[in-house]
Amino acid sequence: MDRVDSVLLPELDGPVPATLPSALGLLSLALGVGALVAPGPLARLAGVDDSAAARMVLPSIGVRELGSAAGLLGGRRPAGWAWSRVAGDAMDLTVLGRALADRRGDRRRRVALTTLAVAGIAAVDVFSAVRISRARRARARMIRMRVAVTVNRSPAEAYRFWRDVENLPRFMTHLESVRADDLRRSHWIARGPAGHRVEWDAEIIDDQPNKSITWRSLAGTGVPNAGRVRFVPAPGDRGTEVRVELRYAPPAGALGRAVAKLFGEEPEQQVRDDLRRFKQVLETGEVVRSDGSPNGISVRQQAMQRPAQPLPPSRR
Repeated sequence: MDRVDSVLLPELDGPVPATLPSALGLLSLALGVGALVAPGPLARLAGVDDSAAARMVLPSIGVRELGSAAGLLGGRRPAGWAWSRVAGDAMDLTVLGRALADRRGDRRRRVALTTLAVAGIAAVDVFSAVRISRARRARARMIRMRVAVTVNRSPAEAYRFWRDVENLPRFMTHLESVRADDLRRSHWIARGPAGHRVEWDAEIIDDQPNKSITWRSLAGTGVPNAGRVRFVPAPGDRGTEVRVELRYAPPAGALGRAVAKLFGEEPEQQVRDDLRRFKQVLETGEVVRSDGSPNGISVRQQAMQRPAQPLPPSRR
Protein backbone atom coordinates (compact mmCIF):
# COMPACT_ATOMS: atom_id res chain seq x y z
CA MET A 1 0.00 0.00 0.00
CA ASP A 2 1.87 3.03 -1.29
CA ARG A 3 -0.77 5.70 -0.72
CA VAL A 4 -3.19 6.33 2.09
CA ASP A 5 -5.93 6.92 -0.52
CA SER A 6 -6.20 3.13 -0.74
CA VAL A 7 -7.32 2.97 2.92
CA LEU A 8 -11.08 2.47 3.18
CA LEU A 9 -13.14 4.80 5.32
CA PRO A 10 -16.54 3.43 6.38
CA GLU A 11 -18.37 6.75 5.84
CA LEU A 12 -16.79 7.41 2.44
CA ASP A 13 -15.87 4.28 0.59
CA GLY A 14 -16.24 1.31 2.90
CA PRO A 15 -18.05 -1.90 2.05
CA VAL A 16 -21.62 -0.59 2.37
CA PRO A 17 -21.45 2.74 0.44
CA ALA A 18 -19.19 1.26 -2.25
CA THR A 19 -21.56 -1.62 -3.05
CA LEU A 20 -24.88 0.21 -2.68
CA PRO A 21 -25.00 1.63 -6.23
CA SER A 22 -24.23 -1.80 -7.71
CA ALA A 23 -26.84 -3.50 -5.52
CA LEU A 24 -29.49 -0.94 -6.50
CA GLY A 25 -28.46 -1.26 -10.14
CA LEU A 26 -28.92 -5.04 -10.09
CA LEU A 27 -32.32 -4.62 -8.44
CA SER A 28 -33.37 -2.16 -11.15
CA LEU A 29 -32.08 -4.51 -13.82
CA ALA A 30 -34.12 -7.43 -12.46
CA LEU A 31 -37.29 -5.34 -12.16
CA GLY A 32 -36.79 -3.79 -15.59
CA VAL A 33 -36.26 -7.11 -17.36
CA GLY A 34 -39.25 -8.63 -15.59
CA ALA A 35 -41.55 -5.75 -16.55
CA LEU A 36 -40.48 -5.92 -20.21
CA VAL A 37 -40.28 -9.67 -20.70
CA ALA A 38 -43.30 -10.80 -18.68
CA PRO A 39 -45.73 -7.89 -18.14
CA GLY A 40 -48.74 -10.27 -18.05
CA PRO A 41 -47.52 -12.53 -15.22
CA LEU A 42 -46.23 -9.48 -13.36
CA ALA A 43 -49.65 -7.81 -13.66
CA ARG A 44 -51.34 -10.96 -12.28
CA LEU A 45 -48.84 -11.14 -9.41
CA ALA A 46 -49.50 -7.47 -8.60
CA GLY A 47 -53.26 -7.90 -8.78
CA VAL A 48 -53.80 -5.50 -11.69
CA ASP A 49 -54.27 -8.07 -14.46
CA ASP A 50 -57.84 -6.84 -14.95
CA SER A 51 -56.56 -3.48 -16.21
CA ALA A 52 -55.45 -3.05 -19.83
CA ALA A 53 -53.86 0.28 -18.89
CA ALA A 54 -51.73 -1.42 -16.22
CA ARG A 55 -50.40 -3.91 -18.76
CA MET A 56 -49.42 -0.98 -20.99
CA VAL A 57 -47.79 0.94 -18.14
CA LEU A 58 -45.61 -1.96 -16.96
CA PRO A 59 -43.26 -1.89 -20.02
CA SER A 60 -42.66 1.84 -19.50
CA ILE A 61 -41.79 1.09 -15.86
CA GLY A 62 -39.39 -1.56 -17.16
CA VAL A 63 -37.69 0.98 -19.42
CA ARG A 64 -37.38 3.37 -16.47
CA GLU A 65 -35.83 0.67 -14.30
CA LEU A 66 -33.36 -0.30 -17.03
CA GLY A 67 -32.33 3.35 -17.31
CA SER A 68 -31.69 3.47 -13.57
CA ALA A 69 -29.76 0.19 -13.79
CA ALA A 70 -27.52 1.57 -16.54
CA GLY A 71 -26.81 4.71 -14.53
CA LEU A 72 -26.13 2.94 -11.25
CA LEU A 73 -24.02 0.16 -12.72
CA GLY A 74 -22.16 2.64 -14.92
CA GLY A 75 -20.80 4.36 -11.83
CA ARG A 76 -21.45 7.94 -12.93
CA ARG A 77 -23.51 10.17 -10.62
CA PRO A 78 -24.76 7.30 -8.45
CA ALA A 79 -26.46 9.70 -6.02
CA GLY A 80 -28.62 11.18 -8.78
CA TRP A 81 -29.65 7.77 -10.07
CA ALA A 82 -30.38 6.56 -6.54
CA TRP A 83 -32.73 9.51 -6.00
CA SER A 84 -34.34 8.79 -9.38
CA ARG A 85 -35.28 5.39 -8.01
CA VAL A 86 -36.89 7.10 -5.01
CA ALA A 87 -38.93 9.28 -7.39
CA GLY A 88 -39.97 6.18 -9.34
CA ASP A 89 -41.01 4.44 -6.13
CA ALA A 90 -43.20 7.42 -5.23
CA MET A 91 -44.95 7.23 -8.60
CA ASP A 92 -45.44 3.47 -8.27
CA LEU A 93 -46.91 3.83 -4.78
CA THR A 94 -49.32 6.48 -6.03
CA VAL A 95 -50.55 4.20 -8.84
CA LEU A 96 -50.83 1.22 -6.49
CA GLY A 97 -52.78 3.30 -3.98
CA ARG A 98 -55.38 4.08 -6.64
CA ALA A 99 -55.46 0.44 -7.73
CA LEU A 100 -55.98 -0.69 -4.14
CA ALA A 101 -59.08 1.48 -3.81
CA ASP A 102 -60.64 -0.10 -6.93
CA ARG A 103 -59.97 -3.78 -6.12
CA ARG A 104 -61.84 -6.29 -4.03
CA GLY A 105 -61.20 -9.84 -2.84
CA ASP A 106 -58.08 -11.68 -3.95
CA ARG A 107 -56.94 -8.92 -6.31
CA ARG A 108 -57.09 -6.39 -3.47
CA ARG A 109 -54.94 -8.69 -1.33
CA ARG A 110 -52.37 -9.02 -4.12
CA VAL A 111 -52.32 -5.26 -4.68
CA ALA A 112 -51.87 -4.72 -0.92
CA LEU A 113 -48.92 -7.14 -0.81
CA THR A 114 -47.39 -5.48 -3.86
CA THR A 115 -47.81 -2.08 -2.23
CA LEU A 116 -46.06 -3.30 0.92
CA ALA A 117 -43.21 -4.74 -1.18
CA VAL A 118 -42.76 -1.49 -3.13
CA ALA A 119 -42.91 0.51 0.12
CA GLY A 120 -40.12 -1.68 1.49
CA ILE A 121 -38.06 -1.15 -1.66
CA ALA A 122 -38.73 2.59 -1.38
CA ALA A 123 -37.41 2.62 2.20
CA VAL A 124 -34.25 0.84 1.08
CA ASP A 125 -33.89 3.28 -1.83
CA VAL A 126 -34.23 6.32 0.46
CA PHE A 127 -31.68 4.91 2.90
CA SER A 128 -29.28 4.08 0.06
CA ALA A 129 -29.68 7.45 -1.63
CA VAL A 130 -28.95 9.28 1.63
CA ARG A 131 -25.84 7.15 2.28
CA ILE A 132 -24.52 7.58 -1.26
CA SER A 133 -25.16 11.35 -1.17
CA ARG A 134 -23.36 11.74 2.16
CA ALA A 135 -20.38 9.76 0.89
CA ARG A 136 -20.22 11.88 -2.27
CA ARG A 137 -20.29 15.14 -0.30
CA ALA A 138 -17.64 13.85 2.10
CA ARG A 139 -15.36 12.84 -0.78
CA ALA A 140 -15.81 16.27 -2.34
CA ARG A 141 -14.49 18.02 0.76
CA MET A 142 -11.72 15.51 1.43
CA ILE A 143 -8.37 17.07 2.38
CA ARG A 144 -5.21 15.15 1.56
CA MET A 145 -1.66 15.90 2.61
CA ARG A 146 1.80 14.35 2.62
CA VAL A 147 4.41 15.71 5.04
CA ALA A 148 7.82 14.44 6.14
CA VAL A 149 10.57 15.18 8.66
CA THR A 150 13.99 13.66 9.34
CA VAL A 151 14.75 12.71 12.94
CA ASN A 152 18.13 11.75 14.36
CA ARG A 153 16.90 8.42 15.67
CA SER A 154 16.65 4.89 14.28
CA PRO A 155 13.45 3.66 12.56
CA ALA A 156 12.90 1.29 15.49
CA GLU A 157 13.00 4.14 18.04
CA ALA A 158 10.71 6.37 15.96
CA TYR A 159 8.28 3.51 15.35
CA ARG A 160 8.17 2.52 19.03
CA PHE A 161 7.35 6.03 20.17
CA TRP A 162 4.59 6.53 17.58
CA ARG A 163 3.15 3.04 18.04
CA ASP A 164 2.28 3.91 21.63
CA VAL A 165 -0.66 6.07 20.53
CA GLU A 166 -0.97 7.63 23.99
CA ASN A 167 2.29 9.47 23.18
CA LEU A 168 0.65 11.37 20.30
CA PRO A 169 -0.75 14.30 22.39
CA ARG A 170 2.83 15.02 23.50
CA PHE A 171 3.56 16.53 20.10
CA MET A 172 0.14 16.92 18.42
CA THR A 173 -1.13 20.06 20.12
CA HIS A 174 -4.70 19.76 18.81
CA LEU A 175 -5.13 16.44 20.64
CA GLU A 176 -6.36 16.48 24.22
CA SER A 177 -5.91 12.76 24.70
CA VAL A 178 -5.63 9.38 22.99
CA ARG A 179 -6.64 6.29 24.93
CA ALA A 180 -5.53 2.86 23.76
CA ASP A 181 -8.45 0.46 24.22
CA ASP A 182 -6.47 -2.55 22.98
CA LEU A 183 -3.56 -3.26 20.65
CA ARG A 184 -5.41 -1.87 17.62
CA ARG A 185 -8.30 0.32 18.73
CA SER A 186 -8.13 3.71 20.43
CA HIS A 187 -10.31 6.67 21.41
CA TRP A 188 -9.24 10.18 20.35
CA ILE A 189 -10.30 13.59 21.68
CA ALA A 190 -9.22 16.68 19.74
CA ARG A 191 -9.70 20.42 19.98
CA GLY A 192 -11.08 22.06 16.85
CA PRO A 193 -11.39 25.74 15.92
CA ALA A 194 -12.93 28.01 18.58
CA GLY A 195 -12.53 25.33 21.23
CA HIS A 196 -14.89 22.88 19.53
CA ARG A 197 -14.31 19.34 20.78
CA VAL A 198 -14.25 16.34 18.43
CA GLU A 199 -14.10 12.68 19.50
CA TRP A 200 -13.74 9.52 17.45
CA ASP A 201 -12.60 5.92 17.60
CA ALA A 202 -9.82 4.65 15.36
CA GLU A 203 -8.23 1.34 14.51
CA ILE A 204 -4.81 0.33 13.24
CA ILE A 205 -5.40 -1.72 10.10
CA ASP A 206 -1.80 -2.36 9.07
CA ASP A 207 1.17 -2.55 11.43
CA GLN A 208 4.63 -3.32 10.12
CA PRO A 209 7.09 -3.05 13.04
CA ASN A 210 9.83 -0.45 12.49
CA LYS A 211 8.43 0.30 9.01
CA SER A 212 4.90 1.72 8.98
CA ILE A 213 1.57 2.14 10.77
CA THR A 214 -1.74 2.66 8.98
CA TRP A 215 -4.94 3.66 10.78
CA ARG A 216 -8.45 4.88 10.06
CA SER A 217 -11.45 6.19 11.95
CA LEU A 218 -14.33 3.85 12.67
CA ALA A 219 -17.86 4.32 11.40
CA GLY A 220 -19.89 7.01 13.13
CA THR A 221 -17.28 9.74 13.49
CA GLY A 222 -18.10 13.27 12.40
CA VAL A 223 -14.62 13.65 10.91
CA PRO A 224 -13.78 10.58 8.80
CA ASN A 225 -9.99 10.28 8.60
CA ALA A 226 -7.22 7.88 7.66
CA GLY A 227 -3.46 8.07 7.94
CA ARG A 228 -0.21 6.29 7.38
CA VAL A 229 3.21 6.97 8.85
CA ARG A 230 6.33 5.37 7.40
CA PHE A 231 9.75 5.14 9.02
CA VAL A 232 12.42 5.06 6.31
CA PRO A 233 16.19 5.03 6.97
CA ALA A 234 17.55 8.41 5.89
CA PRO A 235 20.37 8.46 3.30
CA GLY A 236 23.89 8.75 4.66
CA ASP A 237 22.99 7.22 8.03
CA ARG A 238 21.31 10.50 9.07
CA GLY A 239 18.55 8.92 11.12
CA THR A 240 14.99 8.29 9.92
CA GLU A 241 12.65 9.97 7.47
CA VAL A 242 9.19 10.02 9.03
CA ARG A 243 6.70 10.30 6.18
CA VAL A 244 3.07 11.01 7.07
CA GLU A 245 0.11 10.76 4.71
CA LEU A 246 -3.30 11.93 5.89
CA ARG A 247 -6.75 12.39 4.49
CA TYR A 248 -9.84 13.58 6.31
CA ALA A 249 -13.20 15.23 5.66
CA PRO A 250 -13.76 18.28 7.88
CA PRO A 251 -17.34 18.57 9.15
CA ALA A 252 -17.96 22.02 7.69
CA GLY A 253 -16.17 21.62 4.35
CA ALA A 254 -14.55 24.72 2.91
CA LEU A 255 -16.02 26.91 5.65
CA GLY A 256 -14.44 24.72 8.31
CA ARG A 257 -11.06 25.03 6.66
CA ALA A 258 -11.43 28.80 6.34
CA VAL A 259 -12.22 29.10 10.06
CA ALA A 260 -9.22 26.89 10.87
CA LYS A 261 -6.95 29.18 8.85
CA LEU A 262 -8.33 32.19 10.70
CA PHE A 263 -7.17 30.60 13.94
CA GLY A 264 -3.70 29.90 12.55
CA GLU A 265 -4.44 26.19 12.27
CA GLU A 266 -4.23 25.53 8.52
CA PRO A 267 -4.26 21.72 8.38
CA GLU A 268 -1.04 21.05 6.49
CA GLN A 269 0.91 23.63 8.49
CA GLN A 270 -0.45 22.11 11.68
CA VAL A 271 0.81 18.67 10.67
CA ARG A 272 4.22 20.14 9.79
CA ASP A 273 4.38 21.74 13.24
CA ASP A 274 3.36 18.44 14.83
CA LEU A 275 6.19 16.63 13.06
CA ARG A 276 8.66 19.32 14.10
CA ARG A 277 7.59 18.76 17.71
CA PHE A 278 7.82 14.98 17.21
CA LYS A 279 11.42 15.47 16.12
CA GLN A 280 12.16 17.59 19.20
CA VAL A 281 10.53 15.14 21.62
CA LEU A 282 12.35 12.18 20.09
CA GLU A 283 15.74 13.90 19.99
CA THR A 284 15.65 15.95 23.21
CA GLY A 285 12.86 14.43 25.28
CA GLU A 286 10.69 17.57 25.20
CA VAL A 287 9.20 20.19 22.91
CA VAL A 288 11.59 23.11 22.52
CA ARG A 289 9.86 26.51 22.56
CA SER A 290 11.50 29.82 21.91
CA ASP A 291 11.00 32.67 24.36
CA GLY A 292 9.10 34.61 21.70
CA SER A 293 6.90 31.76 20.47
CA PRO A 294 6.59 29.19 23.25
CA ASN A 295 3.09 28.01 22.50
CA GLY A 296 2.53 27.89 18.74
CA ILE A 297 1.02 30.09 16.04
CA SER A 298 -2.75 30.10 16.58
CA VAL A 299 -4.53 33.34 17.52
CA ARG A 300 -5.32 31.96 20.98
CA GLN A 301 -1.76 30.81 21.50
CA GLN A 302 -0.23 34.06 20.20
CA ALA A 303 -2.37 36.06 22.63
CA MET A 304 -0.82 34.13 25.51
CA GLN A 305 2.77 34.64 24.39
CA ARG A 306 5.24 37.29 25.43
CA PRO A 307 7.94 38.99 23.38
CA ALA A 308 11.51 37.77 23.64
CA GLN A 309 13.55 39.62 26.28
CA PRO A 310 17.26 40.49 25.92
CA LEU A 311 19.63 38.63 28.23
CA PRO A 312 20.78 40.64 31.29
CA PRO A 313 24.40 41.89 31.10
CA SER A 314 25.52 39.29 33.68
CA ARG A 315 24.47 36.48 31.32
CA ARG A 316 25.81 37.92 28.05
